[in-house]
Amino acid sequence: MNENQIPEKVEKELSYKQKVWQTVAIVVLLVVVMLIARVAFNVLLMILAGSLIAVYFHGLGDLIERKTHLNRTFGMILSIAGSFILLGLTLWFMGTEIQNQVSLLSDSLPGTIQTAKAKMDGGPIGKKVLAYFADDNSDKIFATAQKFFNTSFGVLGNVYVILLLAVFFTANPSIYKDGMLKLIPKRNKAIAKNSIDRISLVLKAWLKGTMLSMLLITILIAIGLTIMGIQGVLVLSLLTGMLKLIPNFGSTVAMIPGVLLALMASTDTAIIVALIYIVSQTVVSNIVTPLIQKKMINLPPALTIISQVIMGTLSGVLGIILAVPLLAIIIILVDELYVKKIEI
Repeated sequence: MNENQIPEKVEKELSYKQKVWQTVAIVVLLVVVMLIARVAFNVLLMILAGSLIAVYFHGLGDLIERKTHLNRTFGMILSIAGSFILLGLTLWFMGTEIQNQVSLLSDSLPGTIQTAKAKMDGGPIGKKVLAYFADDNSDKIFATAQKFFNTSFGVLGNVYVILLLAVFFTANPSIYKDGMLKLIPKRNKAIAKNSIDRISLVLKAWLKGTMLSMLLITILIAIGLTIMGIQGVLVLSLLTGMLKLIPNFGSTVAMIPGVLLALMASTDTAIIVALIYIVSQTVVSNIVTPLIQKKMINLPPALTIISQVIMGTLSGVLGIILAVPLLAIIIILVDELYVKKIEI
């Protein structure tokens, strides 16, 4: 009897030790994965950015295929090559004018800031604002801004990697999608495929809405500032269009240089220019938002701002730009992997 009990006791001890070591191994693995993800977070964001550009290439390629009835491969080649050629030609023809306007704005900006300070110093609210920026708070703000615009490999390096990834994702997207699905257990493949399809639809809707918003806001601001006779219209309108990539904060940042330049003329001109920015943003939001609401998931405004602040702190300007699509992806994954299961 004792001989039979000893092996059972040893077996239970071994089983308990195995469970302990398995738990320790899982915890260590999770910690290692989290550390790797933290170090390579910017790389993951660049992969997401490359995927978004690939979505644009595919959308343009599909449009070319439908309109010209060309082979899909030729459509994708025309999409990629045409986009790069169009960008190159735009920079070629507009580069000199943009450079001239940037130099003009750089020369006039110090005087503009001094004029703004003088006007603000005349009122009690303006004095409080100037006092706030005069002390250590300004150093903190500038340090935060510098951290926001830091990147792991530099701006040009990031752009190069993102464009390279976009080309590869466009050339053969199925190999990456199928590769991810192979890592999923067979019982969960349907959920994974449905999640990928939902994410794809949301990213397409976000990209279309963002590009349409950028185009419309650039045109409206260019028209408005031209009517008001503001210097550097081309640069200011393009800057506003690019900053449209950053919801909530981009519009405010884009308005600052335009209003400062308008202050050189008069306070009334500055107010009118500010109204031009506000009305343009409102018009664009009311036109574009209804077009993409049907395909975009509902993102709470507070959650969007929180995600932008967190992503900006972690990864700078690239994190702020990609905060909204990344938040949408996380919400879809939580819905598919958790919410739907507990509702069954």
